[in-house]
Formats: sequence, C-alpha cells, structure tokens
Amino acid sequence: MSAPVAGTPRHGPRGANGANGAAGPARRDAAAFPQAPDAVRHAEAWVFQFGAMGSDCEVHIAGRVSEDHARNAAQVAIAEVRRIEAKYSRYRADSVVSQVNAAAGNGSPVPVDDETADLLAYADRMYWLSDGLFDITSGVLSRAWDFRAGRMPSHETLHSLRQCVGWSLTRLERASGRSTFELLRPGMEIDLGGFGKEYAADRAAVLLQQRSIGHGFVNLGGDIRLVGPRPDGSPWHMAIRHPRDDERPLATIELSDGALTTSGDYERYFIGPDGERYCHVLNPRTGWPVRAWRSISVVAPLCLAAGSMCTIAMLKSDDALAFLRRQAVDFLAVDAQGQVHRP
Repeated sequence: MSAPVAGTPRHGPRGANGANGAAGPARRDAAAFPQAPDAVRHAEAWVFQFGAMGSDCEVHIAGRVSEDHARNAAQVAIAEVRRIEAKYSRYRADSVVSQVNAAAGNGSPVPVDDETADLLAYADRMYWLSDGLFDITSGVLSRAWDFRAGRMPSHETLHSLRQCVGWSLTRLERASGRSTFELLRPGMEIDLGGFGKEYAADRAAVLLQQRSIGHGFVNLGGDIRLVGPRPDGSPWHMAIRHPRDDERPLATIELSDGALTTSGDYERYFIGPDGERYCHVLNPRTGWPVRAWRSISVVAPLCLAAGSMCTIAMLKSDDALAFLRRQAVDFLAVDAQGQVHRP
C-alpha cells in the first residue's frame, strides 16, 4: 500500500479470515512508546509513519495542533497498536494467542483477561452471524498453501488440517477478571489476524480523540479509522485500490468519520496450473480459496465492524450482497467478472 498523498489515502487490503455496531472493549493506555516517531508535515497534517502487524502504517493529525502535541498523541496511539500486536501475535511465544494454542487439547483452560475475553466473545458473535464462515480457528488451513512458491495442497493435507478447524470445539467461560478459554482438540489454533488490525485502529483513534485530536485518521495497512473531518469540516477523500490495476483507484469516497476496510484476492495469491487465481482468503469448510469476489470494501462506524463485514462477505460468495444489505452498511464490491456492485 502506498502512502497517503495530500489528504487522499490510497486504501489497501485487509488480512484474510478473521458486526455491525459491535464496539471493541475500552482499555487503559499503553505504556510510553520507547522512541518518538518521526513527523512529516504533509499539506494540512502531521503524518507519523511506522511499521506494525506486518504493514506500513500511518497516523494523520490535522488542524491547529503543535508538532509536540501531535507527536505526543501519535506516540500513545502507536504504542497502543504495538501493545495489541505483541499481546495477540501468533508469532510471539509469549503472546496470549500462543499460550492458548500451546494448551490445545490438554484439558487445562487458559486464564484470559477481560480484553481477551471480549475479543473472543466478538469472534463468537461473528461466527454465528456468518453461519460459521468467520472462524478464528481456521488459520491452520494456511499451512497447506504456499503462496510464494505457488504450490497447491493435496486433498489429504487439507482433510487432515480441517480436523483442527471448528469454533464449536472451543470453550469460553466468562467471569469478570477470571475468564478462561480452551481449545478442546490437540492441534487446534486460534488466530486473531482476521480483526486484530481493525481493533487496533479503533483503539488508536479513541486515544487520539481523548487527547483532543479532532481531525485526522489512523491507517493500519489499509484499515482506516477516521478521527474526524478535515480542519475546515470537509471530508477526507479516500481512494480505494483497484483489484487489477495498481495505476488507478477503483473509486474515491468521502469520509468524515467511521471506518473503511477492504478485503481482496490480490495481495497474496498465485495463478495455478489451471489458470485460476488462488488467494489467501480460505473457506473454513473446504480449505480452498474463495473465488466469487475480487475485492469488497465496507464503510461502517467502527473499523472492527467494517473489517468483519468484508471478510464475511468474501466468504459468503454468491450470498455476499444480500448479507451486506442486511447489515445496512455502505459497500463497494467487485465480482470475479469485474462488475462493480453497490448497495
């Protein structure tokens, strides 16, 4: 994803399989960010660029804000993003996710704090809303697919991994301050990558607003959460990436608040020997990539909600448009033939 230019961010895709109006849990501020981020004055905004969650990220702060105030606010927001990354990364042995996965099938529920319990409860709601397609235990299926080498898995490999997929094989016990979570079958895993960045974007935006930042946005690898409109009250112009043409946007939309996310088949994929495109968005029931949509973009009040709607719609295939219309969200979808669909 390229950097936003002159208040017109180029909007990139979301991650793979990870409701409307569902708010992320409020949390304490992160510890002080260890190093002040670099600030670049870009037109009417201070822009703070950083890397997190495997993505190029930015905090845009506009309006009558001093560089020191903007830097301090961005520092807190960036620290929160990195706190969430460290806490829920499946690549860190000390993360909550790794602790849960290591205990899969051993009969010992893992204690989780209220924040984690809230996120797991959200995953549960999305599972039922999606008729079982949004399943955070389905990350194990990605082991079968080598998108760099362009190798397709055997049916035996997919069948074996599918035995480790199933939200119904989990158990969340809620109790204030002493909740537990358990994966009931050995080899199972959870992966919060389907909505971790979106949750982090929402949290970062809230922290900016709490520090009297009223104009700007947070962009985490294409997951965008608005903090407020431009200083003159006009909306920001957000360019949505074209799923097949990097030289021109698919569309440009105006936003003053809320969030915008996109899920697409163009970020991690390969062309198989049959000439078909195989992308990283995997159906948890079959283990095979979705094919009905090139990209789906959703606008919602929260980044968490927008991102979940994108992922579910991609997984819904032919039922995607009906699903999005039932959720009463604004969207822009490009089907496999290149036709654009709106509400």
